[in-house]
Amino acid sequence: MGLFDQILGAVSNANQPGGLDNLVNIAMTVKQLGNGVGADSSTMQSVLSVVGKQVQSSLQAKQATDGSESVQELVNQFAGTSANLEAVNSLFSPDTQAQLAEDAAQGTNLDVNTIQQLLPTLIPLVFSFLQSGGNPLLNKFLDTDGDGDVDIADAIKLASKFLRI
Repeated sequence: MGLFDQILGAVSNANQPGGLDNLVNIAMTVKQLGNGVGADSSTMQSVLSVVGKQVQSSLQAKQATDGSESVQELVNQFAGTSANLEAVNSLFSPDTQAQLAEDAAQGTNLDVNTIQQLLPTLIPLVFSFLQSGGNPLLNKFLDTDGDGDVDIADAIKLASKFLRI
């Protein structure tokens, strides 16, 4: 089963945190964030791609050292659509945050400071997307040996198209 099939399965199950209401909230929040900083959807997808890959890498490292339950607890604790600086600080060191902002700013019309201001909202959004109660998205996100590269921006883009947002 591919990632898009899993997204559709999550969308169709309103009882899961990855259900339709959650995806609509995530997509709308990303759109509002973009509007707030003058970024189009393509720019936001680019930023989310970089942020999602770094979140993936950090969660994989945490899983290797602390176990899957620790990763799930972190995701559940900080998932949401509101800004939460603690979510960023719990996942990334200040140096990693700065590098992440620089990487995400490359190729966009957003500067490093704007990206750093977006991180406290983007990280909980990625967590919200991954949050699961039987939803296989988190495991798929962490499984680099699965059926290929899982990119959170692509998944949100697909969900947004599906939801017509």
